[in-house]
Amino acid sequence: MPRPLGELEDAVMTRVWQWNRPVTVREVLEDLQQERSIAYTTVMTVMDNLHQKGWVRREAEGRAYRYTAVSTRAAYSAALMNEAWSTSDNPAAALVAFFGMMSAEQREALRDAVRIVQPAEPEASQEPEVSQEPEGPADSPAAPPAEGDSAAPGTEPGR
Repeated sequence: MPRPLGELEDAVMTRVWQWNRPVTVREVLEDLQQERSIAYTTVMTVMDNLHQKGWVRREAEGRAYRYTAVSTRAAYSAALMNEAWSTSDNPAAALVAFFGMMSAEQREALRDAVRIVQPAEPEASQEPEVSQEPEGPADSPAAPPAEGDSAAPGTEPGR
């Protein structure tokens, strides 16, 4: 289970996830500087740490690297939720409390997600269905084919 990202790690990963393309330290730095004063070397260190922890992969481009997310933000969030839930001494109660904290929109998203992951209803059986209604007596003759129906292969109609 991944440990939760720190504040700056999360700010960097948020950009990597949102942009959904290989990014440079410079691009992330310039975007972060719109919110805070931060040094190039700080962002470079955070991105190197994220690489060492397996959150991003990188490819050399000249003297710099381009970083790409290894997984999605949704996968990260799911792993955190799973870890929190699985460490509870009463998982059912934890889920009830969690669901109670959700907004109506979040509960609707949960219902949609459950519908997606639930196994589909089984299709009609491939085996022929057995009728539950009693058929005629065992010694009654079979009805002749209706006009236009073909007879059994190798036989002539009416014989």
